[in-house]
Formats: sequence, structure tokens, C-alpha cells
Amino acid sequence: METSVAEERVRAQKLLDAQDKAARLFDEIERRAMIRAGVGEQELSDEIRDLAADMFGVTRHWHRRIVRAGENTLQPFKEHPPDRVIADDDIVFLDLGPIFEEWEADFGRTFVLGPDPDKAAVLDALTRVWQAGREHFERHPEITGAQLFDYTVEVARAEGFEWGSHIAGHLVGEFPHKKIAGTATEWYIMPGSDKPMRRADPSGRRCHWILEVHLIDPTRGFGGFYEQLLDLP
Repeated sequence: METSVAEERVRAQKLLDAQDKAARLFDEIERRAMIRAGVGEQELSDEIRDLAADMFGVTRHWHRRIVRAGENTLQPFKEHPPDRVIADDDIVFLDLGPIFEEWEADFGRTFVLGPDPDKAAVLDALTRVWQAGREHFERHPEITGAQLFDYTVEVARAEGFEWGSHIAGHLVGEFPHKKIAGTATEWYIMPGSDKPMRRADPSGRRCHWILEVHLIDPTRGFGGFYEQLLDLP
């Protein structure tokens, strides 16, 4: 049974509230200069876990926390590269999925520690590629996940970067959304996801999506990551 307009309005607000808390967590991470030379990726991940618990009472993350630095930023989510210590003039990205009162957030950002212009170029391109993907989604009401994937990858390549993942996003919602929708291709922004993205999930709830951008520069040996809600302002 489909949910009512009022129920969907509440769901949308809950997802936006969760994202707002995630953004505030990232702001605090930056304010405290936690992303710093000399700290290991796992150590920083543990510090972020503790900060999320202190700030918002977060005790669960719906996916494992990702902290990647330097050459590890070339690796997609599914990989487990060796723990790396952040260096001076490094590039680092965070991909976090904290759960706020049973609502999933999924938020990713990249940080550049020094003045390297090539790393700054990745940082600048991330938001442009993400915004281009969102604008394309808004212009095409019947767009499928596969079509949005192809378009976003094309924009990334036009910016001079390769794509670092087999997906460009996924469904998000009440925890655990995967119990509702499963892990089939149709719940990801990826090749083969051929259903319109604007549809209901198996429980009758409107699908809400995360758009994620993973740009890599294999020649220079690093990449960057950016993600947030696609279909909610």
C-alpha cells in the first residue's frame, strides 16, 4: 500500500534532518582539524565514531565507516586497502553512514591538506560533477539508474577524471533499507538498473536516492569522493 502525502512529507523531512546532522558532524570534524598528518585511517575512523556518539548519540552506522588517504582514495568502497597514515599535503575522503533515530544518512566529502593544485582540481571537480548529475536527474522525470550512471560518468570524464566505482549511488531511507529493498541492481545507480528512479519501493514508500561521485586520477595516484541526497533539496 502506498504511503500518504503527509507520511511522505514526514519521511522526507526525517531524511533531510539526518543529512543535516551528518553535515554538522563533518563541520565539527573540520573545525577540530581531526584530518591531520600523522594519524592513521583506522585511528581517525575511531575518533569520528566517538565524536558522532558524543554529538548525537550515534551508536550504529548502516555501512562501515570509510576513511581513505593518498593512494587509498583510488579504491572503491568494497575494497579493504591496508591502513595508511595521513601525510603532509595529502588528500583524504570520508564516507560515513550514521543512523540518526532509525534514519540513515550517507554523506561523503574530500579534504585536501596542502597546496597541491592537482589535488585541489579533484576537490573542485567533485561538486561540479555531482551538481551536473542532480540537474540531469531533475530534467528527466523518467530517468533510470543506468541512464543517470552513464551521464554522470560522462561528465566526470569530460572533467578529465576516471570513475572509481561500479555505482553512482543507491537507495536510502529508514534503517535498514536493505531489508526492504534487498541488494538487487534496481536499487543502485548503475548499469542494468533499468527502472525509473521515481517510483515506490516494495513497501509502497517513495524511493529516495543518494548520488555519489568517485573521481580518480590513476596517473597521479589519488582520487576524491562526494555524496549526499539526490532527490531532496
